Amino acid sequence: MQSKRNLVRLAVVTITLVSGLIATPALAREAIAFVGAHLIPIDGPPIEDGVLVISEGSITAVGTRDRVRIPKDAQIIDAAGQTIMPGLVDTHSHVGGGWAADRSAPIQPDVSVYDSINVRDSGFRRALAGGVTTANVMPGSGHLMSGQTVYVKHRAGNTIDEWVWRDDGGRPLGGMKMANGTNSRRDPPFPGTRGKSAALVREQFVAALDYRRKLEAAGDDAEKVPDRDLAMEALLEVLDGTRMVHHHTHRHDDIMTILRLREEFGFRVVLHHVSDAWKVADEIAAAGVPSSLILVDSPGGKLEAMHIGYESGGVLEKAGAAVAFHTDDWITDSRLFLRMAALAVRGGMSREGALEALTLAPAQMMDLGDRIGSLTVGKDADFVILDGDPFSVYTKVLETWVDGDLRFDRSDEKDRLWAVGGYGAGQPRAVGGCCQRMEEE
Repeated sequence: MQSKRNLVRLAVVTITLVSGLIATPALAREAIAFVGAHLIPIDGPPIEDGVLVISEGSITAVGTRDRVRIPKDAQIIDAAGQTIMPGLVDTHSHVGGGWAADRSAPIQPDVSVYDSINVRDSGFRRALAGGVTTANVMPGSGHLMSGQTVYVKHRAGNTIDEWVWRDDGGRPLGGMKMANGTNSRRDPPFPGTRGKSAALVREQFVAALDYRRKLEAAGDDAEKVPDRDLAMEALLEVLDGTRMVHHHTHRHDDIMTILRLREEFGFRVVLHHVSDAWKVADEIAAAGVPSSLILVDSPGGKLEAMHIGYESGGVLEKAGAAVAFHTDDWITDSRLFLRMAALAVRGGMSREGALEALTLAPAQMMDLGDRIGSLTVGKDADFVILDGDPFSVYTKVLETWVDGDLRFDRSDEKDRLWAVGGYGAGQPRAVGGCCQRMEEE
């Protein structure tokens, strides 16, 4: 079985090497059928003895062996005894070493982490080894607004421009990172209290609304159009709902402050971390606001996270609120992402809800639910192959596929290094080429 997979990998590499000499796109994207697996579609019940067919980077068929027609020319891969589920979606990661805002001001919505991500950072390889196929890469949380996030797919490519998700017009997709609580309470010009933190945020949104009024009043009169303001433009995207707010928060009173601000200004928001979610689950559900949880907040060391508990996922689920999980990598290593959901099940969350919280729910929180998050015909061929149950500590990620390309293969010693560690595992990777060589320091 593994030899067949290696043949597929060899074929793809060979085609990549000769693509500059002859045109072979059809061979590179031929149909591949994985047969005999335990499939976890997420948007439907598990399928035993299942078949997953992919072609041209998309899922073309999902179902039982007796109901799926496999194309005659498809490459057949025997996946008996293994589990296939959608690629994991991480709503909050810091892989790539990126940063946005600096110490000059507490609110800097004009900067973007897009401009500071290192695609050769080893974190991306570790994420693939953990089954993560899409991530919301964040700037830090030391500001009330630390800048724009970027949604990254771990596809084959040599630059960040090839990895980012884009809308139909080609614009990079991402959210706005905000934070409250102790992170942003520092010496001036940063606020020293929670009350002043909220006041500064209100002040900026009011300024953005005034900027929009000036634009509308100017109409087509170039002399009346206000000078371009990148910060105000970004905030208007937030207020117009085209840019999601991803909000760092822990304590229950800080959570309620965000819900008030959201009600006041109408922006869309995902609550992140939410250590005290179990205390205000009904209020979160009533607001219709989703939460992205971290259940192991160490080595965060925050006093405001002292009441974090495994039960938050189950409590929010029972209250009717949408739930996802995230790594906050390195806070939780991307290779251990599956365990986050397993801990939530231990704390009372349903198995089905926990699986969805790793896949479809976070995809929806990033406005990508129509493309990824489930094994659904027409969606991108992003999936993970496991050697056991997703929530077993003994289960390993065998392969990670992105856009129909094999991006991690545990049987390959070069990829295995990223999964298990050892000499060279933390070094940057030279993207591109066939050998995945390490860059020299």
